Amino acid sequence: MASEAHHLETLALREQFNTEEQQKDASTLGMWVFLITEIMFFGGMFLAYTIYRSTFPLVFGLASSSLNLPIGATNTCVLLLSSFTMVMAVRAAQLGQKRMIIFFLIITMLFGFAFLGIKAYEWTEKFEEHHVPAQASFHLDGLTGPDQQGHAKLFFSLYFAMTGLHALHMVVGVGILTFIIFQTARGTYSTKYFTPVDIAGLYWHFVDIVWIFLFPLFYLIDRHLPK
Repeated sequence: MASEAHHLETLALREQFNTEEQQKDASTLGMWVFLITEIMFFGGMFLAYTIYRSTFPLVFGLASSSLNLPIGATNTCVLLLSSFTMVMAVRAAQLGQKRMIIFFLIITMLFGFAFLGIKAYEWTEKFEEHHVPAQASFHLDGLTGPDQQGHAKLFFSLYFAMTGLHALHMVVGVGILTFIIFQTARGTYSTKYFTPVDIAGLYWHFVDIVWIFLFPLFYLIDRHLPK
């Protein structure tokens, strides 16, 4: 049993590294560099949103009030729960609990699928309300004139672009967790080597944090509720 564990650790250590700790530090640094590039990518979209919202505050406020707040809040709770189960999966990896790693990763994936399903429902709702910018019948009640309707289209263009990009990252995250589950089932990870689980956790938490910013920006800030 001891020789098998030693064999797995030897296989986990790549030839360019001297120790498991060095390999983990390099992998973690690589993920943080990747996440910084993602922050800059999303940051450009957040900047565009901020500029246009400050330019057209009334239209953006009215458009924001048309979004389904309970649905958005529900999705926020779903992602917060998924972050918790992801933390539990990493903790299980630290303790070498193979079955618990798989269990918590599957629960995390189910939360991810739930988020995507709820988001798909919300997008369908906006399509039926004619709030998709590409629709020829686009119209937001409470606005007069083509200029204001154009500004509303800008809001929903940013909404679909940013939530769509976030959903794409969620799909990638589910794919990563699927791979981690497969590798865990093969016995790849141990108490001395669980770096991929840890790295996957960093990515998943990043995706969750992005939504934590998206939710108030689109659903809450300067929200003008209908009288």
